[in-house]
Formats: sequence, structure tokens, C-alpha cells
Amino acid sequence: MAPTTDSAGNTEDAAAARASLETLRTEIAKAVVGQDPAVTGLVVALLCRGHVLLEGVPGVAKTLLVRTLASALELDTKRVQFTPDLMPSDVTGSLVYDTRTAEFSFQPGPVFTNLLLADEINRTPPKTQSSLLEAMEERQVTVDGTPRPLPEPFLVAATQNPVEYEGTYPLPEAQLDRFLLKLTIPLPTREDEIDVLTRHAAGFDPRDLRAAGVRPVAGPADLETARAAVAKTTVSPEITAYVVDICRATRQSPSLTLGVSPRGATALLSTARAWAWLTGRDYVTPDDVKALALPALRHRVQLRPEAEMEGVTADSVINSVLAQVPVPR
Repeated sequence: MAPTTDSAGNTEDAAAARASLETLRTEIAKAVVGQDPAVTGLVVALLCRGHVLLEGVPGVAKTLLVRTLASALELDTKRVQFTPDLMPSDVTGSLVYDTRTAEFSFQPGPVFTNLLLADEINRTPPKTQSSLLEAMEERQVTVDGTPRPLPEPFLVAATQNPVEYEGTYPLPEAQLDRFLLKLTIPLPTREDEIDVLTRHAAGFDPRDLRAAGVRPVAGPADLETARAAVAKTTVSPEITAYVVDICRATRQSPSLTLGVSPRGATALLSTARAWAWLTGRDYVTPDDVKALALPALRHRVQLRPEAEMEGVTADSVINSVLAQVPVPR
């Protein structure tokens, strides 16, 4: 049966949205060198209405990556430097007394944006870390009993340094579980690092993305169209069972004290669905699940101390589980 006008139009709109999102990599590459997996992860998170934890040593362009993504998507972005003396109201906003009207008015905090960069989130106490929980989960902020909705789209990209723990407050498991993906930002290869230095020698200024040639190539409308298309991507019962079997297997791993929760299983399925659509398919395959298993699950498991001392990592445990769980045919 031929598609109706509406379905044909929706198909064309979805294809156009996918093409726009595919050009993000090229656009972001004008400012950020060699971070394609992180770019893809951020786009997947936007499609799934999730949040991202970026982990990498200082100086690998985590902040620049988020700023460039916001510029290429024509989204508003704000940055908060998390410090030990940061208060929850510094993030969410607060009531301010207006002497002219003798009334209190709400002054929105930096969380009222599309892309919030929470820089070094593990450097602030749990009280301030938790101020983001309602925003991340409910997409609103409640001040003085009044809920205030956040803009749409809304994504928190939080960064943390994996090697410096002095003076930090590690995120508890319950809060880590709120992040859809944990993306590791590696050090660049030799060729990529030469490219970075060559650009800087030629006058590249990371604070001036317009001068670097970064232009908006997609927008909120493309994200909405893409989200609708992702929701129609087919997930077979075999794929659903495969995701469940992977997550249940982590709970039986002798190297872990904490396996993946049902929320983690939901995250793995939704991100695999988004990745399948981005790669041009309207159905999910086992390879899609495997491709997103590490970023979707690595922060949702807790290693036993003795396993950690032996050099076991969350990634190695998940890879071992993927090798053991039967793949549906």
C-alpha cells in the first residue's frame, strides 16, 4: 500500500532531520578534533531526553565540545563552575526582594537553559549536587513551593576529572543512575594533537566559534521531528529480552557489588533505538545494543574493592557480560 500524504510527509521530514543531525559531526569538527563518539553520544542523549556525564582529564575540550554543540544546534547554553562553596540557589535561582514593589520575584538561575554545562560537578557538596536532581528528572525547578518548568530541549552535560580526587565529593550511585550516558573523553591521538596545535598556530580561538566557521545546521524543530521518528523505531521482543539478559547478567557478576537497575535497562534500550535511527534503520539490532552498552551502563555498576585492586574495570566487566550473553538471531 502506498503511504498516505501525511506518512510520506513525516518520512521526508524525518529523513531531513536525520541529515541535519548527521552534519553536526562535520560542523563540530571545525572546532573540536577527533571526538566523534562523544558527539554521537550527546546527540543520542538529546534524542532520548537524557543527560550526559563527561569524564576526561583537563584540557581535552570537554567544555568546548558542549559549547560547539549548542552553537551548531542553535540552542542556549550556560556554564556553571561547581565549587565547594556553591549553593543550590546559585544553580536553580532564588526569590529576590524588590524594594520598588515590596514583593518577592523569582530570579532564574543558570539551570534555565537548553544545554547546562555542570563543570567539575564532583567538586561541590552533595546538597548542591542534589539541586540538579529535580531539574534532570522532572525538568522543572521548585522554589518556595512553586514548580517552574525548564526550557525544551534541556540537557545537563556534567564533567568530572577521573584522576584528581582530593577535595571532591564523588557522585552517589543514585545520582549517577540519573545520567543516561557516561562518555569518556580520551586524550587525542598523535595526528589529532598535531592538528590541534596546527589550528592554534593558524589563529584558532576556542572562545570565538563564529570565527572558526561553526554555524547552526539543525535546531529544536529537527530534534522534535527526530524524537518522533525514534519513537516509531521497531524493537522486537528478542531485542527487549536481550537487553534484559545483559542487565540481569551484571547482577550476577562476581566482580560487582551492584549491577544494572531496571532504569539502566530502559536507558540501554532507548539509546540503542536512537542509534539505530541515526544510522538509517527503523528497527533495532543486537549490534545497536552492543554499541551503546558501555556508555549506557558503565556508571550504573559498582566494582568490588578486591576486583578493583586487581585492575578490573566497569568496562571490562560489561564487555565480559556481552561476550557471555547469547545474541538473538
